[in-house]
Amino acid sequence: MEGMLGAAYPWVKAVHIIFVIFWMAGMFMLPRFFAYHVECEAGGPEDALWQERERRLMRIIINPAMIIAWILGLSLVAHVGLGAGGWLHTKLLLVVLLSGFHGWLSAARKRLAAGERRLSSRQFRLINELPSLFIIAIVILAIVKPF
Repeated sequence: MEGMLGAAYPWVKAVHIIFVIFWMAGMFMLPRFFAYHVECEAGGPEDALWQERERRLMRIIINPAMIIAWILGLSLVAHVGLGAGGWLHTKLLLVVLLSGFHGWLSAARKRLAAGERRLSSRQFRLINELPSLFIIAIVILAIVKPF
């Protein structure tokens, strides 16, 4: 098999997909946690429980999964090369935007922990749908390679 990964390419790709799934699972869960979190009283015992759940989700699942998915994904890009087509550039742009959304969720978690309630439960439920839009487009680009 050609490319820098050689015969390891399908294994790297498989592990990359596994960690993308872990990352997305967390990205679906966190805004839903926020929707429930904003419904409780700031500073109360339930607030403390949500803060701990959200912190653990970010530290144990979401952040490590994103980092590993990025490292393996960049390895795959190095294997196929940036000349693979416009689909790859578009996919990378969407992954960068998804990573920015990840950062926004991290900041929202810190604001909630500080007692700030900028968004409503309903708004967080709507925000919860954004990862779906990203993942649909990213998977179509990676599998179909439309351009």
